[in-house]
Amino acid sequence: MTYLSSVLMGVLQGITEFLPVSSSGHLALFQHFFGMEDIESKQMFFSVMLHFGTLISIFIYYWHDIVDMIREFFRAIGDLFSRRGGRQQVQTPPARRLVLLIIVATLPLFVILPVKDVVESATGNVTFVSLALLATGFLLFFSDRLAKGRKTAKTATLVDALAVGCAQAVGTLPGISRSGITISTGMLRGYDRSFAVRFSFLMSLPAVLGATILELKDALEAGLDPAILPHCLVGMGIAAVVGYFAIRLVNLLASKGKFGAFAYYCWAVGAVSLVAGFVVG
Repeated sequence: MTYLSSVLMGVLQGITEFLPVSSSGHLALFQHFFGMEDIESKQMFFSVMLHFGTLISIFIYYWHDIVDMIREFFRAIGDLFSRRGGRQQVQTPPARRLVLLIIVATLPLFVILPVKDVVESATGNVTFVSLALLATGFLLFFSDRLAKGRKTAKTATLVDALAVGCAQAVGTLPGISRSGITISTGMLRGYDRSFAVRFSFLMSLPAVLGATILELKDALEAGLDPAILPHCLVGMGIAAVVGYFAIRLVNLLASKGKFGAFAYYCWAVGAVSLVAGFVVG
């Protein structure tokens, strides 16, 4: 591993983790066509650090939301123990409702755990990844053509959150963009475009954090080469910085109704990789 590859992988992770183009699909194709398949198996810790970098970017960008949610979470627990939770309230704070919505949206991921190995095995199938990218393109293309919704944290229902959570579970497949399918599903459920983006990224926190912890455990068990630590830190830092600006870009494009512009990119990458997969093998 070189510093150049660390920078390239960090940029790739930071961009594709948040732009609706599938980070897992791009990393799978990158590793396959550039002969870097051993990164996941031999240098798992590097992959974990890349994901940790994108986690940092979410925490920075949505810091105020996260602080409000943590505060309301503990206030809700305090209300339950003080027996004030049963009292009728005029209106539940939006941050507290958002916590509940995210908890509900995270539940479908537990269904994926028993078939986690099957899902991960699809990463090595270039044809599957390419077709999934093409499908992501169609999803994004039609998302902009949905009527603008008005739902926010104040009005979104648990059924809405569960639907977006099921979409997130499907988004674990390589080539299916997690952000793309969750934001599009949120729009389909009537979410305000800005809230659809915000909910998608905040909802990813427990999912990505949980996956990162599991991957860290596997990485430590597989063994850690101290020599790659500087490369890991470089990749993590690049992923965090690039990821922050990627989040800003997604918010900007979604608010202007240009979210579907990424469809053409997904179609192009999916088609080229599909053909290349048959030619190169």
